[in-house]
Amino acid sequence: MDIKHIAKATAKVLASYLTYQAVRTVLAQLSETDPPQALWMSRFSTQDKIQDGEAYLLELLEARQELAFRVMTVREHLAEEVLEFLPEMTRTEILKANTEHRRQHLERITQFTLSDSGPDARTEEISPEEK
Repeated sequence: MDIKHIAKATAKVLASYLTYQAVRTVLAQLSETDPPQALWMSRFSTQDKIQDGEAYLLELLEARQELAFRVMTVREHLAEEVLEFLPEMTRTEILKANTEHRRQHLERITQFTLSDSGPDARTEEISPEEK
C-alpha cells in the first residue's frame, strides 16, 4: 500500500471537489447579481469539464480570467475553512459507516442462517437411510 500515492490522489480529488463547490457558490452569487454572467458560467461548467478542477480552471482562465480568479479565491477560502475539520470528520464518518455496514451484514446473514436452519430445513437434509 503506497500511502503517499493515496494521499496525493485524495488531495487531487478533494481539490477538484472544492473547485466544484466554489463554482456552485460563485454561480449562486452571480445569479443574484449578474444573471447573464451566471448563465454563461453555467453553460461553460458542463459536467465533464468540472470533473478535473485544475483543467477546468485553466480553461476558465482562458475564457474569463475574472471568473477564474473569483473561483480560485472562493476555493481557497473553502479549503481554509473545511480542511481543519476534515480529518476527524472523515475518520468519524468512516467508522460510523463501517459499523452500520457490518451491523446490516450481520443481520442479513443471521436472518439467512436462521431461516435455513429451521425445522423444515433439517428434514430436507436427512438422507433416506436416516429415516
